[in-house]
Amino acid sequence: MDHPLIDLINARVEQAEADGAFDDLPGVGKPLAKCDDPENALLNRIFRENGAVPEFVSLSRELVKLRGVMRETGDQTERRRIMQDMSMMEARIGIVRKNDSR
Repeated sequence: MDHPLIDLINARVEQAEADGAFDDLPGVGKPLAKCDDPENALLNRIFRENGAVPEFVSLSRELVKLRGVMRETGDQTERRRIMQDMSMMEARIGIVRKNDSR
């Protein structure tokens, strides 16, 4: 089933073409960039432009921070807590990667 406004949309696009609205667009006459994932291209571009990263990347960054904190901590109780947090973080990374590969 077509969108209820498809006729209006097509008429507006045709009018814009006739008026030359698309004549001076950047990249005119050049091939489109290769796209590895055409179904999600727009979503991926929006994520990339807004600094979003896959969950396992953000978890990995957090793990790096925990390792840094652990290197600077001399308190054994605190080090034990950090090691537990690191272990949980590594498990979460493994789960996320496994789910992403499906």
